[in-house]
Amino acid sequence: MNATLLESGDNNRSCVPKQSSDVQAANSAMLLAQAFSEFIATSSRLEDSYRQLQKEVAALGMELAERNLALKASVNENELMRLSLQAIVDSMPCGILVFNDEGKICTINPECKRLLNINASAPKQRVPVTLKEIEKQSGIQLALATEMDGDVERELCLRSETSERWLHLRHSRTMPRFEGNDGPNQIILIVRDITAQKHAERDREAGRNAMALAEITTTLAHEIRNPLASLELFAELIEEDSERRGEWISNLRAGIRSLAGTVNNVLAFHTSSALQLSPLNLCRLADSAVQFMQPLADQVRVSLRRVDATREERAVLGNEGALQQVMLNLICNALRYTPAEGRVTLSIKDCGGKVVLECVDTGCGLCGDQISKIFTPGFSGNGSTPGLGLTVCERIMKQHGGSIHAAKGEAAGARFVLEFPCCGKDGSTHV
Repeated sequence: MNATLLESGDNNRSCVPKQSSDVQAANSAMLLAQAFSEFIATSSRLEDSYRQLQKEVAALGMELAERNLALKASVNENELMRLSLQAIVDSMPCGILVFNDEGKICTINPECKRLLNINASAPKQRVPVTLKEIEKQSGIQLALATEMDGDVERELCLRSETSERWLHLRHSRTMPRFEGNDGPNQIILIVRDITAQKHAERDREAGRNAMALAEITTTLAHEIRNPLASLELFAELIEEDSERRGEWISNLRAGIRSLAGTVNNVLAFHTSSALQLSPLNLCRLADSAVQFMQPLADQVRVSLRRVDATREERAVLGNEGALQQVMLNLICNALRYTPAEGRVTLSIKDCGGKVVLECVDTGCGLCGDQISKIFTPGFSGNGSTPGLGLTVCERIMKQHGGSIHAAKGEAAGARFVLEFPCCGKDGSTHV
């Protein structure tokens, strides 16, 4: 029995390790199965990611192909545009020359080569690649001595023994200069032949001179014809009528002064030289003008006088001869349109920091249409002869920094107002 128990105990001890190894093997098998399952799941996910990546690569490939096609079309379109622009530049009637700041030629069209006398087909000549080469072949300085920011225009006259040519050059930058602009900067030079324009200007100037001479001749013929006839009549009366000789001499003097005024108007109208200005007493000039025109006023039986509230001196910066001509023109014009027994008055006053001279008559007056045209060269109130007197007045007043305007009189007649800047003792004007 003891032997049996011992044998049974030995069998139990031998079974314990065998069961433990089986459990370990089962656990290992389970872990291996789990790892294999995870491996399969990961492989499945990798396959899905790979298939998605393949799809994205295919989509990117298609997009890249489309973009390559679009880029190729854009390149072709740009090339066509470049060729079109080049064709336009080549066909332009003016010369186009494009160069960079280093003087390297970027573009030059055939017209520019022709205008600058560049003949690349001639022996020992080639197409110039720099601005200095073009200047050497053409003999024309094209580069500017100073840096340019905006457009620069100039004219060149190319003279030879038999002819002359005028060229107009215009420089402009493709991009303005500014700080931080390090990109490519080019200068566009546009060359135009303006020889025909210069000749046309000369012809027009000659035509204007001829027209001006014709206007002078016509004006003098109209303005002098009647006074000359009157002077001839007065001369005969002076010779034949000794009793009224003083009256005829006064009328003769008035006619001569009228003729002098006409000649001075024509000369002033066709002379554009600047006036020499100096401080003058306007009141004294007005008194002198009234005295000078008194014989003409007596002849037409019109009262001519200067009226002022005070007799103080009023200084203006002006030219004595020119301002005397203005006053004579105003008085002569007033006497012409004022009937017998009428009045012509001159007055001078200070107004708002300006010296104002007014010439008022009791003549036939002015209508609205006449006021707007009265200073136009050749305009005449009665339409009989072309007038220059008021045009000359307006021009002289502008040269003095003043103004003149016409208006209707308070009751009847016309009113002309002249405004002068005040003049200080040092000759400065105060507007």
